Amino acid sequence: MAFTDVEVKETEAAIAASANSADLFRLGLIYSTNVEDRGADFVEAHKWFSLAAMMGSQPAKAYRDEIKLEMTSDDLTLAQKAARGWLAENRELLKVAA
Repeated sequence: MAFTDVEVKETEAAIAASANSADLFRLGLIYSTNVEDRGADFVEAHKWFSLAAMMGSQPAKAYRDEIKLEMTSDDLTLAQKAARGWLAENRELLKVAA
């Protein structure tokens, strides 16, 4: 299943309005499969799954652990840094969502 750039933008807009585990998980799912036939982006997917898992999403934890097996250690490090960076920039969004 391929997702479109429109679906990515809609989900990102939802996260910007109120970050919740369902939207974070959806973005992880989008990036783990296919966006506009560019293939999966496991670094982005891992980042979003990690953020959703942090907010309590059990499916996100499972998906994150599954795609981790497909990633290099460098990619995993990039994903973790990206998740920490997103958290640092968007901590207020998480407070609103809680």
